[in-house]
Amino acid sequence: MFLDEFHKVEGHTVRISAQQASRFAKEIADDFNPIHNPDAQRFCVPGDLLFSLVLAKYGISPKMTFIFKGMVGDNDPLDFRPTDAKAFDISNGADKVYLRVEREGEVLKNPALAETLSRNYVAFSGHNYPYTIQPLLTSQNVMLNPERPLVIYERMLFELDRLDLENPTLEAKQAELVVNGKRGEVNLNFAVKSAGQTVGHGFKRLLVSGLIPHDDAVAEKLVATYLALKTNYRATT
Repeated sequence: MFLDEFHKVEGHTVRISAQQASRFAKEIADDFNPIHNPDAQRFCVPGDLLFSLVLAKYGISPKMTFIFKGMVGDNDPLDFRPTDAKAFDISNGADKVYLRVEREGEVLKNPALAETLSRNYVAFSGHNYPYTIQPLLTSQNVMLNPERPLVIYERMLFELDRLDLENPTLEAKQAELVVNGKRGEVNLNFAVKSAGQTVGHGFKRLLVSGLIPHDDAVAEKLVATYLALKTNYRATT
């Protein structure tokens, strides 16, 4: 499957190296959040990679919620043992939970559908900054702190009307931002479509911290720096 090069398996244990995680973020999700750089001080594996692995290994249900509990580091052990439970955790096999998964309805194990849904969701998810998040911040006269631009994945949820889907796609809907002092909560809403019909919906929730008053010049420089990372990476790969 397309995820094979982005993780390794030892029995029921999955490990993701910092290099694999960074490549997935940049090459699959088009996500250049510095937190996914291998040398980042607070490096973490992209939540979208964990999401994709869950669909591939556990199947798809009509309603699924993914609650991110902790940051996965370089080669941290992830327990992906089989389960039929309606709710289960992806943990280190001991006392550290990274992801809580809750699901309702039947479970469909269809690798092709899991890959299509994952790829489309990850493409939607990875483009949120700067194209969606920056305008939301500007509208409320705040911005990310360029010294520590911290954006954390808090949860994701989707509901599907049915599972017999062919080539489902995602369509971005109205995004929302609630600011509380230096913190903010961003809901990025989407519709799931198949054969021209809306067959589901969902959202991705992000938490942003360290917000500062908006400054046009600083914000524009932050966006330009982010976009330059993409350009430079593509020029060297």
